[in-house]
Formats: sequence, structure tokens, C-alpha cells
Amino acid sequence: MLTSDFNYNLPPDLIAQTPAVPRDSSRLLAVDRRRQTFQDKHFFEITEYLREGDLVVWNNSKVFKARLHGRVILNNPADGIEEEFEPTGKILNAPEVEIFLVRPMENKGVWKTLAKPGRKLRLGMKVQFAPDFMGEVLLKEEDGVILIQFGEDDLAVRAKANKYGEVPTPLYIHNEQTSERYQTVYAKHEGSVAAPTAGFHFTPELIEKLEKKGVRFAEVTLHVGLGTFLPVKTAKVEDHHMHSEWVELTAKNADLINQAKAEGRRVVAVGTTTVRTLEGLARLFDGSLRAYSGDINIFIIPGFEFKIIDALITNFHIPESTLLMLASAFIGDRKFTLECYERAIRERYRFYSFGDAMLIK
Repeated sequence: MLTSDFNYNLPPDLIAQTPAVPRDSSRLLAVDRRRQTFQDKHFFEITEYLREGDLVVWNNSKVFKARLHGRVILNNPADGIEEEFEPTGKILNAPEVEIFLVRPMENKGVWKTLAKPGRKLRLGMKVQFAPDFMGEVLLKEEDGVILIQFGEDDLAVRAKANKYGEVPTPLYIHNEQTSERYQTVYAKHEGSVAAPTAGFHFTPELIEKLEKKGVRFAEVTLHVGLGTFLPVKTAKVEDHHMHSEWVELTAKNADLINQAKAEGRRVVAVGTTTVRTLEGLARLFDGSLRAYSGDINIFIIPGFEFKIIDALITNFHIPESTLLMLASAFIGDRKFTLECYERAIRERYRFYSFGDAMLIK
């Protein structure tokens, strides 16, 4: 299977730069994957498609300010630069570098990161983000990942990142965003470097309407990392290396989902991160779910056999991305998937993180 099989042409002006206001006023392409039909709706009309007994499962992970700007501290005279400091401790003439915190490692204070430009960093170099916030380069991996050692535990690193960093909106979003706008209304557990954006469309009022209708809710936690947003650079889909991400499913939520499956009620996943959590754990536990906390690594492509989810709420994804491949796998027909996208482009739906939604049932 070729990566280019999942390509399509998107006019740049259809890349949404701001979220819909109110959130549930975004548009909704309702897709019947078996009949291969679709309907144009608005997201608040999802009440027409979700019925009593349906179990909606979403990812409650919360985004933190993972994008940091720092300066390299050059301690080696051979580097040819002497450090000059302002009274605040800011380095005046050292190279600037952007560090993107991805996830903490098992070793205390060590984080997996991406750097731009990564070529400026060498082993042993230190990067200062603020007078009281600094890290040291421990390792540079072949895929561009850089391990950085901070002198503090993970909670302290996140706290300082939230103090000094920026909201990690994708590079295709050019307008500065607040953390509240780049966050779901039900976010709880901090740890993601990118938001689970399919949940952006829900409002407290819409959730209340669905609850009154008899729709039930459960949640998982997947802290979005490299597995979600790194591009596929291999010509063949199967050659792509999927990075693991940290997930948690509580016993309470596992029971809710197992019960829904046993009773024949639909499990509706909100977003690809929820799908990867549920289907990844089902693969670990022979088709059912149980409490789990730890890493998971699953690459869902066409041909995958889904065990848990019966419907999917998702956004429109970047061409040739693992997210589009997952959506195509669930729809069950790559050509029809691209037809849905062509329809959305013709009807001028908004794409990507702040864009409109699909309901695939």
C-alpha cells in the first residue's frame, strides 16, 4: 500500500485558522460507510444520529504549553562565542532554538523532544529557557528526536513550560491562540502536546442535550505525542514507524464499554486517539477491555479489523497522514474516503484542527 494512495489536493484557504463560535456551529459531514452516502449537517444536529443507549467515548487529555523558545549555552571555547547576559540572566548572543516537549521518559527529568533547528544542538549542550529553567542535551536519535535532561521532575517541568512556553498549535495555524480555545471542554488530565481536536465541537449544552436523550458517556486518556502528528515519510505505508503514546483506561470506563458491547449498544469514538486507545487495548486483551496504564503502539491502516468502535467522530485530516489512513480503515473503502473529502472540498468545509467534523457510522 503506497502512502501516495492517501493524497488529495486541498485549497489552502480551506485550512481553518480559528475555531467555530459557538463550537457546535461547525459543519458535520454525516457518512454512512455501508451505503456509501453522506449528508451535510451542522454539528449540533448530531443529536439526530446519536440514539438512546449509545456510548460516546472521548479522550480527556489536556494540552500543556509544550513549545519552548530558548538559547543554547555554549561552554566550549571552540564554538567561538562568548556568553553575554542581561541582568535578568538572558543570554544575548547565543543561538536561538525552539524545543517542542513531547513526553517524559522513565528516567526522572528526561524528556523526549523535537528541536528546530536540531542541527544547532550537540551532546552536552545546555538550553536556557528562563533564568530558572534549563535543560541539557543527552542524546540525538536518527529520527530527529532529542532527549533532554531537566533538573526537575516531570510535574515541575510542565509547570514551567506552562509559565514560559506557548500553546502548541500546529504550524498551519497562523493566528495566536489561547490555551482555552485549543482545548476540549471536558479536558482533565494534562499531558498532550496536541489537542484531540475531534472533541472541539462539543459544548456543555450539547452534552446536556445528549444526556437527556439517553446517550451515555465514557472516557479514556491518551496523551497525544509523536504517534499522532509525525508525518509518514516512507513510500510504503507498512514501512512507517509508529511511535508509542501513553494511555490510561480506568476499570470503571472499561466496564462501561464492555457492558455496551455485551448489550449490543453502539460505541461512538470521539477522535482517532480514542480509537487507537480502545482498539489497541482490545488487541492486548483478546477483544475485551480492562484497566490499563502505560504505553500503547498501534498503526491502524485499511484492512484492520475493529473490535470495539461502531461509529467515529473525527475531523478532516492532512493528506498522507496516519489519521487519514485510520479514517479510511474504518470507512472500509479508500476510494470512497477520498470521495467524502472531495465532497467536503467542493462544499467548502473547513479542514484540520479547527475545522469541521465527520460522523462515520
